[in-house]
Amino acid sequence: MFQGAKRTLLYKSLDANGLRNRAISHNIANANTVGYQRKEVHFEEQVKAALRLKVDGERTNEQHFEIGKEAAIKKVKAFALEANDPTLPGEINNVDIDLEMSKLAENQIQYNYNIKFAGFEKFLGAIKGRM
Repeated sequence: MFQGAKRTLLYKSLDANGLRNRAISHNIANANTVGYQRKEVHFEEQVKAALRLKVDGERTNEQHFEIGKEAAIKKVKAFALEANDPTLPGEINNVDIDLEMSKLAENQIQYNYNIKFAGFEKFLGAIKGRM
């Protein structure tokens, strides 16, 4: 994978962390709202599919279509939707506050890792004189 694709994936991961944080925050805020359907973010599944892509290639002209993993990664986008969960763990909706709090903590750890990795990439760029 090219350096550009790694950077693209890193920043898309940070976007997904932000969207996931907002979705979980809404879930927690609406834990006592009757009939509320919790939101969840889908991102990792798309990344796995993009990385499993077997076709690889290189563009020789700007007017050619992009192909391969790099092109597939550029199309990856996090999105939130209502969870299809018919159970009611909270008895008034499908929000389980303990599960949401653990997901919030997990998302924070992932975000911190991504931020440190982004900073490390810039640090290496400065060492190599590419800033």
